[in-house]
Amino acid sequence: MTKRILVSQPKPSSEKSPYYDIESKYDVEIVFRPFIKVAAVSPREFRSQHINILDFTAIVFNSRHAIDNFFHMARELRVDIPADMKYFCVTEQVALYIQKYVQYRKRKIFFGATGKMDDLLPQMVKHKTERFLVPLSDVHNDDIANMMDSKKLTHTESVMYRTVSNDFVEGEPLDYDMIIFFSPTGISSLLKNFPNFKKEYPNTVIGTFGVNTTKTAKESGLNVALEAPSPKYPSITAALNDYIKSRS
Repeated sequence: MTKRILVSQPKPSSEKSPYYDIESKYDVEIVFRPFIKVAAVSPREFRSQHINILDFTAIVFNSRHAIDNFFHMARELRVDIPADMKYFCVTEQVALYIQKYVQYRKRKIFFGATGKMDDLLPQMVKHKTERFLVPLSDVHNDDIANMMDSKKLTHTESVMYRTVSNDFVEGEPLDYDMIIFFSPTGISSLLKNFPNFKKEYPNTVIGTFGVNTTKTAKESGLNVALEAPSPKYPSITAALNDYIKSRS
């Protein structure tokens, strides 16, 4: 029976999270504990990329992490961001987060409607004379660069942060019936912290979100019990709800 579940993400900020509904509905305990964390690259590492922030007139943000680390780097380098800098964000939620650092002005902040980068592309094409800087994690693909190339936009990608293992302290237990992962890096962190995981915790099942996460988990020999998204389960909470219900 599944009674204790570890979700490898930060605790939800909203009390209306579906995770809390699952807890009360099935009398289970859900613990939130990320296996990975984001760390900024140093100013020295950034300078080694030979990029000058003030050479750009627009910034493309695909996450809140990108926003935090872009403005952190600007502060570390003592660069004053011009008031007319434009910002292109993958979602409205990401766009609104910019208010943490600059005054929100609709004339210089743009966002897509679907949360997909290709939906944001038409907005960038309308401003194709801009010079775009794209802050990224060290773990990324070339999708954004390829899309911008296809529209002949002037752009540069810069690694401003990296995803690292959020290590467990010595003696920290892993006594859970299920662990849910959202990235291949999280699974790598699990096996780094618990190299004998499969032998020490043979009854712990794994939930995965995302094709690459599922692939990595299975290739690592982990016991994957539920997967999302899928036509039946668009979210991990939908999959988890059905999994617990079928075993209650």
